[in-house]
Amino acid sequence: MKKIIIGTRGSDLALWQANNTKDRLASIGIDAELKIIKTQGDKILNLRLDKLEGKGFFTKELEEELLSGTIDIAVHSHKDLPTTNPGGLIIAAVTEREDPSELLLILKDCVDVSQKLSLKKGAMVGTSSNRRKAQLLALRSDLNIEDLRGNVPTRIQKLRDEDYDAILLAKAGVNRLNIDLSEFHVEVVDTTELVPAPAQGALAIQIRENDSELFTALQKIHDTATAEEIAVERKVLNLFEGGCHMPLGCYCKKEDGEFEVWTSKAETDENFPDRLFLRTATTEGLAEKIVAKFDKARKLPAKVFISREIGEHSYFRKALEKHNIEIDGRSLIRTFPIVNILDPFYLKNIDWIFFSSRNGVEYFFKLNPSLSKKVKFGVVGRGSEDTLRKFGHLADFVGESGDIKEVADEFARLVDRQTVLFPRAQDSLLSIQKSLGETTKIVDLPIYETVVSDDIDGTTAEVLIFTSPSNVDAYFTDNLLDPEQKVIAIGNSTGKKFDEMGVKCILPYSPDEIGLAEAVFGIDV
Repeated sequence: MKKIIIGTRGSDLALWQANNTKDRLASIGIDAELKIIKTQGDKILNLRLDKLEGKGFFTKELEEELLSGTIDIAVHSHKDLPTTNPGGLIIAAVTEREDPSELLLILKDCVDVSQKLSLKKGAMVGTSSNRRKAQLLALRSDLNIEDLRGNVPTRIQKLRDEDYDAILLAKAGVNRLNIDLSEFHVEVVDTTELVPAPAQGALAIQIRENDSELFTALQKIHDTATAEEIAVERKVLNLFEGGCHMPLGCYCKKEDGEFEVWTSKAETDENFPDRLFLRTATTEGLAEKIVAKFDKARKLPAKVFISREIGEHSYFRKALEKHNIEIDGRSLIRTFPIVNILDPFYLKNIDWIFFSSRNGVEYFFKLNPSLSKKVKFGVVGRGSEDTLRKFGHLADFVGESGDIKEVADEFARLVDRQTVLFPRAQDSLLSIQKSLGETTKIVDLPIYETVVSDDIDGTTAEVLIFTSPSNVDAYFTDNLLDPEQKVIAIGNSTGKKFDEMGVKCILPYSPDEIGLAEAVFGIDV
């Protein structure tokens, strides 16, 4: 095969992507050279991307040269591509996806670990993405979001120059450029918390449709698993008729033979986004099903019961009240401390402290523990993580899944041959402890008990959310479930209660307010 000419933008990241493709081609015996091409997005730096005309700000010029024959391959960040190819061009290969999470880089004097995302109140955050802005404001409405343009090193330099308190970037680009971030506080914002752009982290190799010899050769570097996942994301984008400036996030991954898809969509960059999580065995009709859930005419529940009090400014309340859904939030159990003074013995030679509930965090720190700086913290989910932050500590391990077995197995691998303290409820099911290996030392510390409230009234809500097995026991002592009522259970142990009762329930992916909002939004009534 003749020497291949690869067209690329001239930024550091684009050149890394092009050189990476050149190396991949060399590995299958194809010689290549680079040609740098400037795009509209590179030339116009004083306007927001959503103010520019048309779509494909970083791709159009590369595609024109491909069609004219001056280059043979165009390498793109897949998320920058319009969802339809120009006539005569195809995506011949997709490379294995880099981590699609977001990175929040914060100036160290603007850090406040007691706040969500470790950003001080009212912080100025730079991003040029409407998708990021809408989701950030949903998590932290006090933030000031300002436009940020330029390539990755330029954006980081603007933060270094203190033009912003923090900036949000794709983790994939920072990883590829191997940039030293030690001068900043770095928070990884997981895909389940801030949903990435469709195809974020993947590279697209575009060629002429009639170049069959090159197409065949490129199949040797094509990653079919990535292609299958991002096809769902880009189909969703296509069905919404959105470009890269739409406040839309969509992320699909295949796990244990099933496709898991998170979608976030807002009307504008300042509107609270709707969130949806779906799990299915096939991609057939999946994108259409997702888009149908966002139909404004779809009927949502009028009232939702949850066995927890919900704060006035909570994410869950905002997500439901956006659709005028009434919330009946009340805890069906009361908690009481059973330890008033903490014996220093429990803190001796501790490597980790693991919290399986918000109450565990609250009651533990009320004991004013004297902790070594070397102690690390693990939490079952983001709700416990947020509570831990209030006491000035960051979690070193956060369970991302509502499946307690998955969380336990992941934590067990992390703490092998170490000592872990478990402050817990007296009637805890000890799910995490039971999954730890024999080489991990467990220090057990019951610090509070739960008591069922008396005379619990039933609810007429269409959806009932239960936050613990004890809340299930408390409610169904005196109440029955209407056949039309839907049930959401937080965590496997709560879900198991309903299995024993013969009641079908929904388990949110994440055992937190975002996961609950996703679960409610996915219910048709």
